[in-house]
Amino acid sequence: MLNFIDIPANIAGHARVALHIVFIIVTIAVIGKISVRLIEALMRPERLPGAWDERRVNTLRGLIRSLLKYSLYFIGGVMVLDELGIPTTSILAGAGILGLAVGFGAQNLVRDVITGFFILFEDQFSVGDYVSFAGVTGTVQEMGLRVTRVRSWTGEIHIIPNGKIDQVTNFSRAGMGVVLDVEIAYEADLDQTIELINGVCREMAREKSDQVIDEPQALGVTDLGSSGVTIQVFGMVTPAQQAPFGRELRKRIKEAFEREGIEIPYPRRVVINRRQKGEKENGPAAL
Repeated sequence: MLNFIDIPANIAGHARVALHIVFIIVTIAVIGKISVRLIEALMRPERLPGAWDERRVNTLRGLIRSLLKYSLYFIGGVMVLDELGIPTTSILAGAGILGLAVGFGAQNLVRDVITGFFILFEDQFSVGDYVSFAGVTGTVQEMGLRVTRVRSWTGEIHIIPNGKIDQVTNFSRAGMGVVLDVEIAYEADLDQTIELINGVCREMAREKSDQVIDEPQALGVTDLGSSGVTIQVFGMVTPAQQAPFGRELRKRIKEAFEREGIEIPYPRRVVINRRQKGEKENGPAAL
């Protein structure tokens, strides 16, 4: 027979558990927000000893935020399970944390986390670096404990698990080369053209001295093509400036060529007409 006296007690018990769970979730959320603000306030380059530049500090800050987030999720989840009457203590004690992780198929998660720490401590790249890895090229927007977010130059955000980052090309750690192949016609004066190119390079290097590491200059002739001569220009500029610097330098070299009358080669075709049999020297063959 149904005991109506137990119904209010059961409802009160369920309500109490629900309130405890809500309290746990709110507390975890508040602790997370406060901790993030503390991390933002404390993790600054001027507060850290040693050679910690801004990009590396931003990377470390992102990793700590990610580690904090997963830790709070884990603690909150265990507390909620306890409130629901699930014996999490016995589960952890019997299987062990590593065994529990493997049992839930978290091998990739462990690999991602370990790889993320190695990337940080080996300083392979930092937030703001222009990199190429895992088939993606772009600027690192955020590096977390498990994934790294990279924005390509066309705007897409690529989210890449750290465990898939096996080979990194970093374009932001040293001076980047600006290589131009300038082709001119065979009839042009080589010495005059090289001197003109070097003059354009010197002028642009003075205007953009904050970008130039090694002043560009014409190295000489690198190829004798079918329609022209190729002169190679090389210089070093600060990271991420090689593309815009090269575009502007090409524009100025073309304008200088137009002023000085130096021709850029165009494909040429020579047509040889052979006289037909019986054709006279000064005219077609008689009919």
